[in-house]
Amino acid sequence: MDSPQQPKRVNPKNRDPKHSQNKLSAHPPQKDAYARLLSQHCSSRFTSYLEQCAKDSLQREGNGPGPGLKTQSDRLNTPQRQRDQVFYDFSDSSDFSPSSMKNKEEESSLCLYMEKLSLQGALDDCERKPGVTDRQRRGPRRDTTTSHDGDIESGEELATLTPTNAKKHQKQQKKAKDKDIASKEPDPLVGVWTPASGQEQEKSKAKNNLPLNHTAEKKSADGKLQQPSDKNKNKGGRGSKKQLFESYMTAEEVSHGLKRGELLQGQLRINPKKYQEAFIPSPDDTPDIFLEGIEARNRALNGDIVVVQILPREQWKVVKSDCEEVSESELQTERMKTGQRKAERPQGSDVNAVARKSLEEPSVPQHNGEVVQKTAKVVYIVEKKHSRAVTGFLKFLPDKPFAKFSPVDHRVPRINIPLSDCPDNFRFRPDDFAGTLFICRITNWAADSSFADGRLSKTLGQAGEIEPETEGILTEYNVDFSEFSDEVLGCLPRNLPWTIPPEEMMKRRDLREECIFTIDPSTARDLDDALSCQRLSDGNFEVGVHIADVSYFVEQGDALDTLASQRATSVYMVQKVIPMLPRLLCEELCSLNPLVDRLTFSVIWKITPEGKILSEWFGRSVIRSCVKLSYDHAQSMIEAPEKLFSAEELPPVDPVHPIDEIHQAVLNLHAIAKNLRAQRFSGGALRLDQLKLSFTLDKETMMPQGCFVYQYRDSNKLVEEFMLLANIATAHHIRRKFPDLALLRRHPPPRAKMVDELQELCDQLGIDIDLSSSAALHKTLNTTLGDDEYCSARKEVLTHMCSRPMQVAQYFCTGFVNDEKLFRHYALNVPLYTHFTSPIRRYADVIVHRLLASSLNCGPRLQLSTAEVEKQASHCNDKKTVSKRVQELSSELFFGVFVKECGPLDSEAMVMGVLDQSFDVLVLRYGVQKRIYCKSIAGLDSFRHHKVGKKSELTLLWTPENLENPLVEQVISIFTLVDVQLKADSAPMKYSAELKQPEDSHTQK
Repeated sequence: MDSPQQPKRVNPKNRDPKHSQNKLSAHPPQKDAYARLLSQHCSSRFTSYLEQCAKDSLQREGNGPGPGLKTQSDRLNTPQRQRDQVFYDFSDSSDFSPSSMKNKEEESSLCLYMEKLSLQGALDDCERKPGVTDRQRRGPRRDTTTSHDGDIESGEELATLTPTNAKKHQKQQKKAKDKDIASKEPDPLVGVWTPASGQEQEKSKAKNNLPLNHTAEKKSADGKLQQPSDKNKNKGGRGSKKQLFESYMTAEEVSHGLKRGELLQGQLRINPKKYQEAFIPSPDDTPDIFLEGIEARNRALNGDIVVVQILPREQWKVVKSDCEEVSESELQTERMKTGQRKAERPQGSDVNAVARKSLEEPSVPQHNGEVVQKTAKVVYIVEKKHSRAVTGFLKFLPDKPFAKFSPVDHRVPRINIPLSDCPDNFRFRPDDFAGTLFICRITNWAADSSFADGRLSKTLGQAGEIEPETEGILTEYNVDFSEFSDEVLGCLPRNLPWTIPPEEMMKRRDLREECIFTIDPSTARDLDDALSCQRLSDGNFEVGVHIADVSYFVEQGDALDTLASQRATSVYMVQKVIPMLPRLLCEELCSLNPLVDRLTFSVIWKITPEGKILSEWFGRSVIRSCVKLSYDHAQSMIEAPEKLFSAEELPPVDPVHPIDEIHQAVLNLHAIAKNLRAQRFSGGALRLDQLKLSFTLDKETMMPQGCFVYQYRDSNKLVEEFMLLANIATAHHIRRKFPDLALLRRHPPPRAKMVDELQELCDQLGIDIDLSSSAALHKTLNTTLGDDEYCSARKEVLTHMCSRPMQVAQYFCTGFVNDEKLFRHYALNVPLYTHFTSPIRRYADVIVHRLLASSLNCGPRLQLSTAEVEKQASHCNDKKTVSKRVQELSSELFFGVFVKECGPLDSEAMVMGVLDQSFDVLVLRYGVQKRIYCKSIAGLDSFRHHKVGKKSELTLLWTPENLENPLVEQVISIFTLVDVQLKADSAPMKYSAELKQPEDSHTQK
């Protein structure tokens, strides 16, 4: 394994200029040449000459280009890689010194500028000339992205459309209705959606196949964007507004296209770090289908179910053979080489034919190990799963009847808000609201606008405060946190305190005299499972799992059931829980609180000490828990098997059951659980544990006082084993009784191609890991990472790497999946699995309880059809995903506050992944993951990227404290140990990880 790498010293005199990728010292911007050329060549005579050339070209259009314009025509039809090779900003090149190309760029700038200006003149005349096609008149489009430091970078990659595609595009444009153009906002990026605030992001990857009529944005010497000519904008008062997005297909067209296999349906996933990149899953085991830019998404938002049309092969995306996108710097370098090769080719050679030939077999790696990835565009939105609600900030626009809303989530467009929705004094004192967080809901997004329309829903409060931020998270993810209505509460028992009716007692097995107890987190209030363990005379055990009988109180079809099915799950945040059911139910009537009678559904086994099941019983029961143990209490009992615990060391205990009896039951359960666990993993089960951050909160303010990595101990494992056993047993039972109606949970195997790539990477890293099966993976995860103090950290990093190919477990109805092989749960390595043990917080469990009761003739038949069960299963999947994400965001929110209040925080970190300009680290002390961008590292002289096969490395060259000393070299690769410091950012609740410079031995005393 890699150990902490000693910094190396590099003599500045011996450094190759090309290795100084990102010199942090100031250089004159490369784009200054444009300003100089503009002043030298923009004379009236020069401009008139170019305009006359353009007019002559248009007059001769009917008879074909004359010889005098052949050069211009050839230039317009030259592939983009040849024409625009000098446009690329080489500041991102991983092996390049800006100064080494300065002269070359300046020499080529005059030719380039003359070409752009003459082309612009032709486009302007086309706009005035009748009979010119919409495509010629429409002018350039732009796609922009935001770099990690907030600067807007242009997407300058252009591509030539084939004549066929051009004709199709003209027909589509003729169908679009002209609308009165009136620029809604004096924004410098009219027609372009860019993030509203600067977040640290990687620069977007180079684009290969945008239409010809794009123009490049340039930066002036002060770093500001120089916009293209006003004639290329949607300028008010001239013509009609261009349609930025294609019209959606009709439902009938979509239906036919899906049946013929011409269209694909999937869930849209937008990259949160690079908002211009989006994907939908590929139906086969190939890389996800790529959607490049906002226009390709066609107003769909993250999570929406969309229908896409695959683009022609010549527009597919070049990627590495390991399915990682080609880095921007690598593309730039390759395009320069390609341009040189094209220039050396004899005239008349068919460049496009060569490109087409290489794309005809996209699965075959090209000469440099690259393949292509399918690209697509959205043609229909099946379901808007995104809530269309976002949090963000308001910006006042003078002389406009609306304000601009800038979402915090950059994947959502900026939104125009009527001023009437804004606070009363917003237009007079807009600065007073600069730090105020609002909620906005998108109401419309027109096809001719890069901005959506919306209405302001609520003023949350000051950004950076926990409660406003929490409410914003819940609203964005469409979590219902409203109070329960009187109609819903009316479904609950009204006579309180409630007691079990005698007629119900007669129908159930009475277990109130048994030694039954709960083990939960110390803060838990919804106790939905309890355990029992009694030694039998033959040396075996009777073990019981007892689950709160929620289905007794939640009747099918009533208002409470309807709301619970919609919420589908409780949502756990750091400081509170958004319950699925009213608190009277989940904390009182159903919760298995100690020393009170409660209704339960029980699974009881006769089991050997080795964990072999001899018999099994399901049924409705009544229990009386004798004590509420926390995981800490149970852990203390496990760790001290001979200790006699006093009453003061435990919560209140039912005097009928002595503490020693409870202690022995815990020890017996622990012994059986260890055997069950060993059998599971020897049989092929897999567990990929990831670090979880927990907080200690001030009881009054609910602010974080401290944080720690949650420890998963034997007491947790004890409870987990018996919950798994109950879920597996229930799955087999309801599947047997209801073969087409059972609600189960399946976990598909990992994506084979990603597993192969991970195996290759691990081989190169020298990690002896077997990914052939879940059993092999579990074994090697626990045996091949060394035994030093950092072995657990390496295991966490490797676990993170192994989790990437894994697919998500999902609920499903057995009647909707024909192949029983697809029922399997990969991680547990069992043929059938379901959720039965948490009905207080999961609606799927409520359905399973109803199926189980119906099968035992102790409850009514399930009133849902196969299709309705499948629909509810899909909804539960969505809500479970949302719940997990909200929980993560809540943890990030509190940790951001903790860093702000207690930071800066120093910690060791281990590298988890390396890109060409950044790397991800696992902060070992706190278990959080952060990305570090090389360009933002203080004290860094330069860096370079190197990749061999799947192994990626960054070499950082640090400026020493004593400038007479050589540069200090630091190599960053997976498993490298580094020192970081966590600091609060200027943005509310945000923090960053700063890499600390390795020590320079020359400066030490």
